[in-house]
Amino acid sequence: MIRAVTRFARRRPAVVLVIWLVIAAAGFTVGNGVFARMTTSVGAIAGSESQQGAQALGDAKLAPPVINAVISGGSVTDPAFRTKVSAALTELRAIDGVLAVTDPFGPQAPVATDGAAVLVNVELAHQGDLLADKVRTQLTGIDGTTAVVSGGPLTDREFNDQATSDTRRAEIVSAPLLLLLLLLVFMSLIAAGLPLLIALVGVGGTFTTLLVMSFFTDVSIYSIQVTTMLAIGLGVDYALLMVSRFREERALTEDAEEALVRASERAGRTIVFSGLTIAVSLASLVVFADPFLRSIGVAGAAVVLIDMLAAITLLPALLQLLRNRIKPVRVRKERGRSFAAVARGVQKMPVLTLLVVLVGLLVAGLSATDLRLDTSNPRSLPADSATRQLTEELREHFPALAGPSAITIVARTSADDPDLAEFRQRVAAVPGVSVVNPGRSGGGLAVLQATPENPTSDPDTARAVRDIRALDAPFTVQVTGDAARLVDYQQELRDRLPIAGGIVLLATFVLLLAFTRSVLIPLKAVLTNLLSLFAALGVVVWVFQEGHLVGLLGGERLDGIDLTVPVVVAAIAFGLSTDYEVFVLSRIRERRFAGAAPDQAVREGLQRSGGIVTAAALLLAVTFAGFMTGGFAPIKEVGLGLVLAVLIDAVIVRMLLVPATMAILGRAAWWAPRFLGGRPPVPSAPDAEDAQPELTATAQG
Repeated sequence: MIRAVTRFARRRPAVVLVIWLVIAAAGFTVGNGVFARMTTSVGAIAGSESQQGAQALGDAKLAPPVINAVISGGSVTDPAFRTKVSAALTELRAIDGVLAVTDPFGPQAPVATDGAAVLVNVELAHQGDLLADKVRTQLTGIDGTTAVVSGGPLTDREFNDQATSDTRRAEIVSAPLLLLLLLLVFMSLIAAGLPLLIALVGVGGTFTTLLVMSFFTDVSIYSIQVTTMLAIGLGVDYALLMVSRFREERALTEDAEEALVRASERAGRTIVFSGLTIAVSLASLVVFADPFLRSIGVAGAAVVLIDMLAAITLLPALLQLLRNRIKPVRVRKERGRSFAAVARGVQKMPVLTLLVVLVGLLVAGLSATDLRLDTSNPRSLPADSATRQLTEELREHFPALAGPSAITIVARTSADDPDLAEFRQRVAAVPGVSVVNPGRSGGGLAVLQATPENPTSDPDTARAVRDIRALDAPFTVQVTGDAARLVDYQQELRDRLPIAGGIVLLATFVLLLAFTRSVLIPLKAVLTNLLSLFAALGVVVWVFQEGHLVGLLGGERLDGIDLTVPVVVAAIAFGLSTDYEVFVLSRIRERRFAGAAPDQAVREGLQRSGGIVTAAALLLAVTFAGFMTGGFAPIKEVGLGLVLAVLIDAVIVRMLLVPATMAILGRAAWWAPRFLGGRPPVPSAPDAEDAQPELTATAQG
């Protein structure tokens, strides 16, 4: 199948090129429309109690969009200040779509501790941007005052804009670095440009995939960042493998056509197995009900397949057209000897190496045992954002209102029901609840607002939510709010994570079994992938949750890790770990079944693949690091987690654990049941020249 696809691409390069240009153009024109169709919903579990409670409030119109403003610039007792603010609020109430505006000077209004600010809440009839902008303009236009305005549609848009700007910033930062590194690898502008072209096609495919997906289900705005950086990184990785193999084969034969046949078929097989493994890892996320995770799962898997198809069709077509302009590498016997030397050293003391690496990775991952999940909140945004500034203003002037988000209790009864008063007292007695206040009621619903003593991510707050839900009541009760949503999300993880994990582990094992025709190698790969993932997540917790070195990333210590980060990092990192496993195993496999002894096959395989894996990991790390330059904390967390996972896997696991475990297993590593057909055939027998040590990445001439 792979041979037929690559053969068609080589014979009809112009046709293949036109097809992919159309796909890319559609992505960057029509596909861009996806940005207008995305949702900011993250962590909302369809059918959960928190979601049902929120829906009930919405249906009863008890939770309209609210814009908040802290207005300062005078004393609340100053008649001139009071007059200016009151006049502006009178005009604000007359704007069509404004339902209500609180009186900051009324008897029920919160009082600033320093008497130097007032708080205004504006209820809106809808989430429209135009209405929100009118309200903000009115509030910020009061002469002689300073107003910090946020909330409702303004906050939603700020999160959206931050996501979009972070994506653009990452592309601007990473693209020049990628080109520079590719130039250093290939020493040829044409060869270096091919991986970037594949990455560009992948990004265009990302937009188109998400647009199509948006017509059938919700697509999270934040999924665009993760899938974009995945498209760029994998596009570069696959192109690097294919182009490098072509230049290497060109050095072994004077026939450029024959070199292209060998490269496209040998590297193509590796790319296909790698792409399928990563696609399955990401597709497992569709078992979750969260729109964000489902978006990542569907779009991510599709993007990986797009990159894979581009690598085995578009790249051979381009190489066919440019085959005589891409220089072969120079043969240097010392090239790759450092990787072989490391492997040889590890093989002399495999048990010690295995123990040292295991201890190191387990220590790095220790902080992951204290992982706490948290919802996205104002602290996830940069310090100069209006939403973040409003939080700081509340903390300064109204500290009593700057505490944790309330646990919202929706009771299907009337506000004057005597049983509700008794129920309220029992809620107030729940450990972890500081105070319970009545909320807005109507439409057959009564609302209570229970303020927790601890932050949303604190285990005591989660326990309070569960205890409230466990209380008996003569009416139906639904508990919602940020803390309840987090509890439901954690329950979703407990219920669905074993399913998603089982799919990934089983699919990875089966695909590697088909690739290697070995039972123990896939098992070893699964275990080492989990180990590198554990270490990466541990460092993310150590940095962001515990606050070590977080200032170097332009962030600050947070109460917990964003609730979507561990699953996203796990799915992508596990797939990428298998990606590098396939890269290395493809060369070890060739040498083993060309007749080399097991230890020799490992050394020669690492000698031939070590440089490519290291270069690919560095390029992918640069791509992911670009997303650490943005201002949105969850994306920083994902970026750091993936950078660490890639580097740990490529440098430590592939170069140390692989030769150590293979040395310990010996010939048993290649054992397979008889029904699998024994050891697999080599795709094509290596030539005499191919048995020589690795080739350089420096062009001739």
